[in-house]
Amino acid sequence: MAAGIGIVVVALVTSLFMAFTVGANSNSAPIAPAVGANALSTLRGALLVGIVAGLGAIAQGGSISETIGHGLVTGVSITPLAAAATLLTAATLITIGNSYGYPIPSAFTVSGAAVGAGVALGGGFALGTYAKILGFWFAIPIVEGVMAYGLARVLLGDRVPDAISVPLLMGGVGYALANVQLSFVPTPAGPQGSIAGWLTHRLGGLTGLFGGEAIVAVLFSLVLALAVLAVTYWQLLADVTRGINRILIALALVVVFTSGGTQVGLATGPLEPVFSSALGLPGLALLAFGGFGILVGGWVRSPRLIQAVAREYASLGPKRSIAAFVPAFLIAQAAIVLGFPISFNKVMISSIVGAGLVGGSSSSDGISLRKTGYTVGAWVGSMVGGAAISFALYRLLAAVLGAG
Repeated sequence: MAAGIGIVVVALVTSLFMAFTVGANSNSAPIAPAVGANALSTLRGALLVGIVAGLGAIAQGGSISETIGHGLVTGVSITPLAAAATLLTAATLITIGNSYGYPIPSAFTVSGAAVGAGVALGGGFALGTYAKILGFWFAIPIVEGVMAYGLARVLLGDRVPDAISVPLLMGGVGYALANVQLSFVPTPAGPQGSIAGWLTHRLGGLTGLFGGEAIVAVLFSLVLALAVLAVTYWQLLADVTRGINRILIALALVVVFTSGGTQVGLATGPLEPVFSSALGLPGLALLAFGGFGILVGGWVRSPRLIQAVAREYASLGPKRSIAAFVPAFLIAQAAIVLGFPISFNKVMISSIVGAGLVGGSSSSDGISLRKTGYTVGAWVGSMVGGAAISFALYRLLAAVLGAG
């Protein structure tokens, strides 16, 4: 009994360590373009990363946490010892990457480690889930790169004035924000709903007047989109330079919030069975636990990674940074809806590369191809290595402790 409690404690500590590492590693990337564009200082960016990513973890982390905890292996339920092996392996590999200034993709590492420990536990491969997740991962750099490149060309070109292009783009972001899933927004189908959906349900009498719930949700979303568009236009009208910088910071915080929602599940997912069975605590408590670790990690360790992404991968101006943020936000929200774990380093770097290509490939304005190549190698190696190490670590711990 005492050994079982001790393993649960070890699993909790390693989850907190993993959340700390994720806060330092993955959630720092979204703020980097704002720092690179000199719209925000590194230290202030690190402070905001911790707070906003922690809130995003609690508000949007449930679906990906569920996938990591229950969807990657079949036939077994992850035990506290397997959770500890998964998280210890992943957090150690990511920390090593941080120490050398290379952002290691948390999703690749944790997913590989979770599969390795689950198979060592006697589980089977969830091949259908892997195919969907891998397809999504492979699509990210292509879709994001094209979107970021196209938006950067529009924003940097002379055909569409800033007073039109930027407000329209921000209006689209506002529309999307009205429909993001939030854990604290109740719906008839469950706790994970959107603001537009909640308002539609609360004002049910309007659905007949306007022709159905879907129409009412669209109308509410359009209202928020127009409000964001108007505020953006007013900011640019008052002062173009200051307005763009404020818009850049606002977008950065939206993306950081989203990153917290996508990344906390990597730390809390292996503990889903532990919290529900061994501790009897609700999923929101698990997300709050992970969100706290992300907050502390963002405050303590993110400045170095912010500098690495902002300065070494590409030097983006404010407009190209905006072009990088929007695809990252949309892709990450799609991952949350689908419950697919993603690496936010990969998401942000794909957008940064796409937007940065508009400026060419000079040493001062382009992309570090050598650095990018090393990072791709780290992505592949972290997933394969994470699976192998986690498998071996679980088998070793199980043999030493005589537990499963």
